Amino acid sequence: MTQFRTKHLPSQMLGFLLLVLLIGTTSLLPRPIKRVVAGSSIVPWDQGKTYEDSRPQVHFRLNAMDAGVVLKHGMGPDSCDGWGARDCWVWEFQGRYYMHYDGAGSKGWLTCLATSTNLTDWQARGSVLDFGTSDAMDCASASYGTTYFDGSLWHMFYLGTPHVTKKPDYIPAFPYLTMKAEANSPTGPWHKRYDVTPFSPKPDTYYSATASPGHICLLGSEWIMYFSASTGSPGIKRTISLARTTSLSSTWEIEAAPMLPPDEQIENSSVYFQKADSTWFLFTNHVGIDNRLEYTDAIWVYWSKDPFKWDPKNKAVVLDSYNCTWSKKIIGLPSVVPCGNRLALFYDGNDMTEMPRGVKSHMNRDIGLAYLALPIRLPGVKK
Repeated sequence: MTQFRTKHLPSQMLGFLLLVLLIGTTSLLPRPIKRVVAGSSIVPWDQGKTYEDSRPQVHFRLNAMDAGVVLKHGMGPDSCDGWGARDCWVWEFQGRYYMHYDGAGSKGWLTCLATSTNLTDWQARGSVLDFGTSDAMDCASASYGTTYFDGSLWHMFYLGTPHVTKKPDYIPAFPYLTMKAEANSPTGPWHKRYDVTPFSPKPDTYYSATASPGHICLLGSEWIMYFSASTGSPGIKRTISLARTTSLSSTWEIEAAPMLPPDEQIENSSVYFQKADSTWFLFTNHVGIDNRLEYTDAIWVYWSKDPFKWDPKNKAVVLDSYNCTWSKKIIGLPSVVPCGNRLALFYDGNDMTEMPRGVKSHMNRDIGLAYLALPIRLPGVKK
């Protein structure tokens, strides 16, 4: 091997060799590690379409990562969900997860139960409510049961109605009522409290056809519920509003004005409070319209620093046909549950490629799951 004798090299050559040696040494040094930013950002977004009746659009997006179907209809005992599974309510208790969902059975729609230890593998356990007697307000359906545990007693607020569509679908129809049941366990058995009427639709108001249950929060000495409200046909207007009570076994007081404008065309609620920046997030399903057919087309989220005041401009699309991997038409009712550094988002959908006319779009749905990385960053907040 030839050896270089630097004492005989010109100064220019010596400098060049030192530069080469320096560059080679630098390339061996550890490179700075690029910091991975956690969380999800609400960013400006052009919806790219308008609705044929000019209902409000969204100008922000909070993109959820879809994980697909986690509970298929037809898996429950006694064919409790043989014709569909939708409208889920998911909660955690002592390390176990519970899901109430609407099971479409041979006689109609009832609240069904499924359980899981990991949010992705669910065991369907059958219906937990039954139809009321022929003179009861839940004689045709007892479905969509949201829950609240007060430390000693489990409270369920469910949707009851005496009206459904014709067989074999039996889809719940107006009026949508809020009714009460109680249990000593999250799995039941549930005892209906017909002696308690939380609240009901009221003629000539924004909740004349629907006053159905939603997410419950304890704030100070009172409970508030983000309930669903709507007017009747034709020209249905849908929104979320507030009801209050100081006792879960009494009548609730409904706010005189809706929390969000009925033109928003939203229904059902699931709320997440982010402690890090004291922000409230309300997830809800949006009802779109196409060729005069209305259907749930997306999950939206609204955000606010005040749980009693919400600006309709502060909303974003979370899940729709753009980012749902399997349901390209129907994106239904959301339920969110924190799990570590993610927020699990459950919803219902249907893998059909063509939208059926009329009420058939409500049938043969399954429950899906998507995730949002936490924390959620508001528009303009740097990573």
